[in-house]
Amino acid sequence: MTEDLMRYDMLAQDALRGVVRRALRIARDQGLPGEHHFYISFRSNAPGVEISEKLRKQYPEEMTIVLQHQFWNLEVNEDRFSVDLTFNKVPEHLVVPFSAVQGFFDPSVQFGLQFQVEGVGGAAAEEPATEASKPEEPATDASGEVVSLDAFRKK
Repeated sequence: MTEDLMRYDMLAQDALRGVVRRALRIARDQGLPGEHHFYISFRSNAPGVEISEKLRKQYPEEMTIVLQHQFWNLEVNEDRFSVDLTFNKVPEHLVVPFSAVQGFFDPSVQFGLQFQVEGVGGAAAEEPATEASKPEEPATDASGEVVSLDAFRKK
């Protein structure tokens, strides 16, 4: 078989990350319509990720954030997004390159995407995270809740 010098796998992943980018821009510009909300899983140790040392120690490899009721200052650029969330009532500012995003899920419509993250040691390894089913009405600071996307994947 001929070697894929075009890297179609990477081109497809970049295109699908565009879906995430556009969904975040809609949320930024218009708010989240209806019952839509996002679970975004990313490699916390990927290049360009900016999180506090406290969060980095708590989630050294992977983190999942929820954008639903309590998030502020969502900014979306071509290569990254940033957002302010609360974690245990403590405000935090996160900067996440789209190249660090591993998963995007909107449970209101059962839509999800998974991505390969290259250049991170142990990127394929799964670390245990808090298991959660789809929350109907999260607590006031639940936007900083960390969950495992495995709870939403079809078996």
